[in-house]
Amino acid sequence: MQSANVLLKKIVRSSVLPFAAQHGMKKDLFPLSRTLSLSLCLKQDNSSGPSEKLDLDAWKKVMKSGLQDEVSETVSEHKELSTLAAAREILEMWRLAGRSVPENISEEQLKTFMECPSKSAKKKYLKYLHLKELYKKNDKRKMDEKRERKQEAQKQASETDETKRSSLVCLWANAMDKAYSWRAAQAMIFGQPLVFDMSYEKDMSVREVANTVRQIVLSEGCNRRSVDPFHVHFCNLKDDSLYHKEFIKHYREAWGKLLITATDQCYTDIFPKDKLVYLTADSPKVMKTFDHNKIYIVGSMVDKSIKTGVSLARAKRLGLETAALPLEKYLLWNSGAKNLTLDQMMHILLTLKDTGDWKKALEFVPKRKYCGFVSKPVHELKKTLNLINTLKLGKRQEEVRRQFAKNYSKKLMQK
Repeated sequence: MQSANVLLKKIVRSSVLPFAAQHGMKKDLFPLSRTLSLSLCLKQDNSSGPSEKLDLDAWKKVMKSGLQDEVSETVSEHKELSTLAAAREILEMWRLAGRSVPENISEEQLKTFMECPSKSAKKKYLKYLHLKELYKKNDKRKMDEKRERKQEAQKQASETDETKRSSLVCLWANAMDKAYSWRAAQAMIFGQPLVFDMSYEKDMSVREVANTVRQIVLSEGCNRRSVDPFHVHFCNLKDDSLYHKEFIKHYREAWGKLLITATDQCYTDIFPKDKLVYLTADSPKVMKTFDHNKIYIVGSMVDKSIKTGVSLARAKRLGLETAALPLEKYLLWNSGAKNLTLDQMMHILLTLKDTGDWKKALEFVPKRKYCGFVSKPVHELKKTLNLINTLKLGKRQEEVRRQFAKNYSKKLMQK
């Protein structure tokens, strides 16, 4: 009998308790296991003493004392949760009924509400929470409105500043455009002519023609913004030529409104030959001063291969006077060609026309092409350089020469 009871206890422990642990039923099955174990003990006692009677009251007391602690804990937890839920439902009903109840209430505030001693105290506490919530909402609303007003004011200020600036810029730009146009219009009547020769299309590729037109556009803008602009002539410019197409690409609708003279005639048919001077870097004649009575011609050509003598040959065929800029006279020139871009030539000619100063005019030459300005003429500079070299060597050079002469004479005597 005792071995059977031990076996039953093992079965209960190995089957019931693990099952309860897996399914979260340990608390519910624990009293059952306890009752089974107690019943087994009682049966064992009965088997040992069959004559003794079972005391049911004592057995009930033992069962109640074992389950009292666990049951009290679970009941208290259920009671607390149920009371909190009930209190929340009551508050929600009061809020829907129109009473002063806060919309959001925490568990701590709900517990303090439940701990209030009287109904009036509960109402006052709820009213306090409700007013506190309203104050927070009003403060948040005021802060949001203040932030929105500030953002709107900043936006309006920026828009007004931008409109003022844009309006001022537009007025200034319109005024300056009118002034530039007025100067260009005056130059077309009273200004000194400047000719761009457009007869070099066959000597250039399409890319070189596009580069040439780009430089001429820069030159025209520089001339229009100057104080005393030239009257620009585009001579030998034929319709549907590469030059003409590139000009239309750049200027578009403004091509017909430019204050220049564009013609397909040659400059020799428009101006007298004795006033024409062809500016070319290949000319043997150096330009000394800027003559306001002359009409200078600039060849509209940009050649990557640097074809020398093309513009000079054209000027000789037409029997025109030629001139080159005095670059070597005023600049310590590095090795390389003395060709300049068309916009650089325009800057130089405008500066010479306004000031007559070669140093100011030749500042538009790229600095990579020369070492610096010459303070004296080139032949005097060479003399000074030779003098500096002799002073550096001093008497040592003379002694070497004398010693060499003596040794050479001795060799001749020995022979």
